[in-house]
Amino acid sequence: MTSALIHVHGSKGALPLVADLEAAGIQVLGIAGDRNKLVQDVVRHAPDLVICDEVHPGDALFKAILAIAETAPCAVLLFTNDADAGLMVRAIESGVHAYVVNGYGAHRLRSLIHLAQVRFRHEAAQRRALQELATRFDERKLVDRAKGILMRTQQVSDDDAFQFLRTTSMHTNQRLGQVSQHIIHSAKFAEDVNRCGQLRMLSQRLVKLYALPLAGAQAAQCVGLSQESVQRMNAHLAHLGKSLSQATYGDLLGQLVPTWARLKRVLQGSGAVDQSAAALVSMDELAEQLLQGAERLTTQLESAGLAPPLRVLNMAGRQRMLSQRFAKYAVLSMLGDTMLLQRSEAGMAESRAAFEQALTYLNSLPLSTPEIQAALQAAGIGWLEMLTLVKGGTGTPERAERAQKLALASENLLDVFERLSTHYERSMQMLVGS
Repeated sequence: MTSALIHVHGSKGALPLVADLEAAGIQVLGIAGDRNKLVQDVVRHAPDLVICDEVHPGDALFKAILAIAETAPCAVLLFTNDADAGLMVRAIESGVHAYVVNGYGAHRLRSLIHLAQVRFRHEAAQRRALQELATRFDERKLVDRAKGILMRTQQVSDDDAFQFLRTTSMHTNQRLGQVSQHIIHSAKFAEDVNRCGQLRMLSQRLVKLYALPLAGAQAAQCVGLSQESVQRMNAHLAHLGKSLSQATYGDLLGQLVPTWARLKRVLQGSGAVDQSAAALVSMDELAEQLLQGAERLTTQLESAGLAPPLRVLNMAGRQRMLSQRFAKYAVLSMLGDTMLLQRSEAGMAESRAAFEQALTYLNSLPLSTPEIQAALQAAGIGWLEMLTLVKGGTGTPERAERAQKLALASENLLDVFERLSTHYERSMQMLVGS
C-alpha cells in the first residue's frame, strides 16, 4: 500500500483530503502542520510521497521541499489555488513532481499520485544515469593517469598497461577506477618518500663535500657537487611543500626549512672556509638536526602510505644517507682533531651497523629483479671498498690520496643506491601496494 504524509497549515483543512486518500487506498501516516518540522517528519515517517495542500505556496515551502529532496527523497504532490507559471517553475526546481491547480477531485486522486511517483522514479533514474556517467568519466581519467604511470615506470605499451589494470581488477575484485586510484595514490607516496629520503642523504653529503677539500681532495669537483646538492635540496623542499598536506605534514616540513636555511648559510659563507674543529662540529650538528627532521617526516609518510613496499623504498633510500654519513665521518676523522675523531668514530660505527643490517635485509627480500640484484651486488662491492679506504695511512700525501678515493667511492655507492631506489619505486609491486 502506498503511504503518504500530508502537509497543511492546520490539521482541520486536511480532514477531507485524509478521508479521500484513505478511500482511494492510500495509507496516511500523519499530518505535518509545522513547516519548520516538515523535513524531520518526513525522515521519521519515511512516506512514499508527501502531499502538500497550500493556497499560495512560497519560499518557505519550496525550501522545505528542496531539503526533503536532499535529505529523504520521495515523490511530492502539491495542491494549490495559485496558477502562476513562475511558481510552477520554482516548484519543479525545488522537487515538486505534480503541481495541481484548483483542487484534485476524488476520482483523480490515485492518478495524480501515480503521476507524481512516476516522475519521481524517472528523475531518480536520470540522476543515477548521470552519476554513473560522471563516475565512468572520472574513472576514465584515473585509468589514463594510472596507465601513464605504468607506461613511464615499467616501460610498457598502452595496451600492456591497460591489460595489467584489467587483470589486477579481476584478481582483486575491484573496479578499474579503484585499481587506478590505488596505483596513483601509491606512486605519489612513493615519490614523496623518495624525495624525503633525498633530504636525509643531502644533509650528510653536503658536510662531506665541505670537509673533503680540507682533507686534500680536489676542491673544484667538491664545490660543483655541493652546488648541485644545494639546488636539489631546495627543489625537494619546494616540491614537498606543494605535494604534502599542510594540515597533516606542515609542522614536520616547517621544522626542516629553518634548519636548512641555517646550514645553507654556513655552507655558502662568503669568507674563507672555516677549518676549525668547533666550526665543523657546529655544521655537523645542523646537518644531524636536518637529518632527524627528514627522518621523522619520511617515517610518517611511510606509515600513511599504507603500502608495505614503501618500507623497502624507504630503507633503500636510507642506505643513500648512511653511505654519505659514514663517508662524512670518515673524512672528518682524517683531519686529525681529537674532538672530530671522537665524534667521527661513534658516527662511523653507528652508520656502519645500520648500513650492513639494512643491506642484509634487502638482499634477503623476494622482491627482486635482475636490475635490483645487480645493484645490490654492486652496493656490496662498493661498501667493501669504502671500508678499505678508511683504514689508510695518516700522512698528508696518503691522506689526500685517500680523501680523493673516498670521495669517488662514496659518490659511486650513492649512484648505486640512487638506481636501486628507482628500481624499487618503479617495481610493479610497489605501485599496486601488493
